[in-house]
Amino acid sequence: MARTVAVEQPTIGAYLIKRLQDFGVRHVFGIPGDYVLGFYEQLAKSPIHIIGTVQEDGAGFAADAYARVNGIGAVCVTYCVGGLSLANPIAGAYAEKSPVVVISGAPGMRERVNDPMLHHKVKSFSTQREIFERITAAAIVIDDAEAAFGRIDDALRVCWQQKRPVYIELPRDMVDARPRHAHVSQTVEVPTDADALAEALAEAVGLLNKAKRPVILADVEVHRYGLGIELTRLVESTGIPIAVTILGKSVISELHPNYLGVYEGAMGRTDVREAVEGSDCLLMLGTFLTDVNLGVFTAKLDRSLAIEATSEKVQVSRHRYDGIAFGDFLRALANARIRKRALPKARARRAKVAKPGDVPMRATRLFELLNDRLVDGMAVVCDVGLCLFGAIDLVIHRKTEFLAPAYYTSMGFAVPGALGVGCANKDLRPVVLVGDGAFQMTGMELSSIVRQRQDPIVLVLNNRGYTTERFIKDGRFNDILDWRYELLPQILGTGWGAAVSTEAEFAAAWDRARAHRGSFSIINIRLEQMDHCPALQRLGEQMAANLGPSGKKV
Repeated sequence: MARTVAVEQPTIGAYLIKRLQDFGVRHVFGIPGDYVLGFYEQLAKSPIHIIGTVQEDGAGFAADAYARVNGIGAVCVTYCVGGLSLANPIAGAYAEKSPVVVISGAPGMRERVNDPMLHHKVKSFSTQREIFERITAAAIVIDDAEAAFGRIDDALRVCWQQKRPVYIELPRDMVDARPRHAHVSQTVEVPTDADALAEALAEAVGLLNKAKRPVILADVEVHRYGLGIELTRLVESTGIPIAVTILGKSVISELHPNYLGVYEGAMGRTDVREAVEGSDCLLMLGTFLTDVNLGVFTAKLDRSLAIEATSEKVQVSRHRYDGIAFGDFLRALANARIRKRALPKARARRAKVAKPGDVPMRATRLFELLNDRLVDGMAVVCDVGLCLFGAIDLVIHRKTEFLAPAYYTSMGFAVPGALGVGCANKDLRPVVLVGDGAFQMTGMELSSIVRQRQDPIVLVLNNRGYTTERFIKDGRFNDILDWRYELLPQILGTGWGAAVSTEAEFAAAWDRARAHRGSFSIINIRLEQMDHCPALQRLGEQMAANLGPSGKKV
């Protein structure tokens, strides 16, 4: 009689690595520590590349940006001192629906007996998990070898389907543990309700066909669910003009003839606002109705005339339809018989940009000059503040080439974000727009960029403080030290830098930076302290009007 040979199961660490690869993770960002060294050792032997960073929050921002380009990202840190440093960037990833897998080492299960005071522990062994439960879509602890594979599968599935971070805590004595029984990975997808889809589609098509001034307003979920091709098909099959929110900027090529611009209520361009708010059928796709997207709630959208489709709901006028996947609805619209409008008349091309002169650089001119110099293959990675609102009208040539934390608005995203973009797509060259305040928070991730031999162009908008806050309430508390950013190549042993104060100096420095390959370039752009773009001034004035001295709305 033949013997049955038991097949040895993989270790929990090996299984987690394999499943990360199955979902498309090719790089893991992070910093090792003693509670996670065993897993790092397994990672180092795998095809996944470990991208070490200077700080854990830098690893979090890098993984977030990587996920926005690649579709999913991962970060791996040690217990509490590492994990809690990730709380801010992972909160931002949750808020903006960026699917990042957080892997944290932890004390072994056997070490926890009698509740000892182990290093890095805060209050109890569950503290870190409880914190991450509030800022992730799922938070699990691998404390049972037999259930481990199923829990890992469930967490990764949630991350992929909801496009939000998940937290996996891996005690160090579980990394090499093996379950005794075989596990079969299962894909569980909730199908769209076909009847609900048909009803919603019929009502939506009816509204669009009756409308005289339909407009599409597209946002970030089009990015997250990889629906850019379907969106472009819809625009081209119907001829409907399209605007985007600042969070959804670059969901469609901004060279497309139907592209109107960025809508942000009273903060944005008048022509875009009039088109969106004057629409008699606004098709809102993947929209986040945030204060920044809505111009600090200066937007005036008649939602009774709107069709809204997101990952959470489809609503046509006042009728809500449940059980419809966002992607299925958008694909159905793109294939539906919607009356085609004539292509818009050729829009006036951007006014010819005046040649840079030997005059002091102003913020508005900086963005005009930069807009004239962006080319295919450049990805704009933008921080918050002046750089974000100045970048609204930059013309992004292709999809997914503009990244910014435009809802959560955490400073410090851009430099580590460039690291993530460079790992996710080596054919994209990041152009980093970052204020001096944000740079001083995470700018030393340039060290990680050097190690990866990446060559972003970093533009530091240096006005010696927090200009956005100055428009709300000025004071010395908004001042910071004026660094010599252009000298950082000397500290890091590579790179190229320059300080500029005039338009002509910037133009010359840009040409040098673009030609410099193999390591980073950094340009210290010295601006007047209260220099601004019109959108930033409108934002500051609106916030100042809304907030009293105590921070309460008045």
